Amino acid sequence: MDGGMVIVGAGEAGARAASALRDNGFGGAITLIGEEHHAPYERPPLSKAVMAAPGEPVLPVIADTARFDAIGVKHIRGSRAVAIARDAHRVRLADGTAVPYTRLLLALGAQPRRLSLPGGEAILYLRTFAEALALRERLRPGARIAVIGGGLIGLEIAASAAASGCTVTVIEAAPRILMRGVPAELAEVIAARHRAAGVTILTGVGIAGIERAGDGSLAVVLVSGERIPADGIMAGIGAAPETGLAAAAGLAVDNGIAADERLRTSDPDIFAAGDCCSFPHALYGGRRIRLEAWRNAQDHGSFVARSMLDQGEAYAALPWFWSDQYDLHLQIAGLVDEGRASVTRDMGDAGRIIFHLAADGRLVAASGVGPIGGIARDLKLAEMLIARRAMPDPKLLASPATKLKGLLAA
Repeated sequence: MDGGMVIVGAGEAGARAASALRDNGFGGAITLIGEEHHAPYERPPLSKAVMAAPGEPVLPVIADTARFDAIGVKHIRGSRAVAIARDAHRVRLADGTAVPYTRLLLALGAQPRRLSLPGGEAILYLRTFAEALALRERLRPGARIAVIGGGLIGLEIAASAAASGCTVTVIEAAPRILMRGVPAELAEVIAARHRAAGVTILTGVGIAGIERAGDGSLAVVLVSGERIPADGIMAGIGAAPETGLAAAAGLAVDNGIAADERLRTSDPDIFAAGDCCSFPHALYGGRRIRLEAWRNAQDHGSFVARSMLDQGEAYAALPWFWSDQYDLHLQIAGLVDEGRASVTRDMGDAGRIIFHLAADGRLVAASGVGPIGGIARDLKLAEMLIARRAMPDPKLLASPATKLKGLLAA
C-alpha cells in the first residue's frame, strides 16, 4: 500500500520538511506525527522570550492547523511512534494504529540529559513549552534560582532569571562556562556580563545531591559540602539524541541515527533529520557530526524533503548557532575545533570576532560576540568565506579596516 510520506517528529525539522515536500512538487499524502498536543513550534524562544514575556506567553508556532489544512498535511497530535515494520513499510503508534509509508522521515529530536543524583527529582529541565511554563513560574523577583550547567541553555535561563529579579547561581563542573564549541576568550565576555548582572558563577565544582527541607525549600549540595539554597533548580547539561525507535528497527546508530550525505539512513526508504541524526559533512572532510541547533534543524527540514524526492545534491549547509543573553549576541559559524590557529578582530564597542584557520590557512570557522546587531553582518560574510574554502591573509582578517565583503570578492 502506498502510504505517501510519513514524518515522525513534529518539531522544527519535521514541520519544515512537511511544508518543503509540497513546495518541491510532491502531490501525494503527507502525514506528520507528533507526541505533543500543540502545533509545531520554535524552541529557541523557550529560554528567552517565553521566560521574559510580560503577559501570558504565546506559543511560537511554526505552522498551525490552517496552514497544514491548506497544503494537505495530516497532522496527528499527541501520538507516539513505538515501532517501525520496515518490510511492511508501516509505523505503529502507541494506540495500536498502523500508519503505512512509502518513505519515512525520523525527525525525533533530542531529550535533555538528566542528572542521577539523590533528590534529583526536584530538578527542572527545558525542552517543551510546558516545561518552559513550569520554569517561568519559578522566575519571580527575589527567588533564588540555581542553574546546573554553564552551556547555552543554562546561561540563557540564568540571563532570563536575572532579568526577572532573581538571585542566580550557575554551577558548572568544567573549568569554565561554554566549554563546548565557544573559545575561552568569548566565554569570558559572556561570564563577565553575567557577573555584572549579579549572577554568581561557580566552575570546577561537583554536586553531591539535592536537599529538600521540611518547608519545601531546596538546596544544591556541592561535593565540598557547601549548600546553595534555591527556590528552583534547573539543569541544562546537554541533550541525548532520540535513537531508540531507529535502533529497535535495526537502523545504524552512530552518535545519533546514522545518515549519509543525503540524510538517508541505512534503510533506503527511511531518512533522518535534525538533532536526532549524525551525518558526514563534505566541508570538513566527511567528518560525521551531529548538531543541536535551530538552523541545522531548519536547514535539514528543507533539504531532506528534496532528498526524499530524489532531488538535490549532498548536504553542505554550514553549521551555525547563536545565543542572545542580556544585550549580547553570541554567534558561531563552522566548527571551531577544526581550527589550528586563530586571529582576533577587535571592533571595540561593536564586539569581536575570532577567525579559526586550518593548518593550510583555510578559514574553517568564525566566532563572535558583541551587542545585538553588531557582529551579524560580518559573521554572515565570514560564513560565505568558509563555504568557499577561502584562505584569506590572517593580517587582513585581524584588521577592522578590512572589509570582509572585499575579501569575498577577491
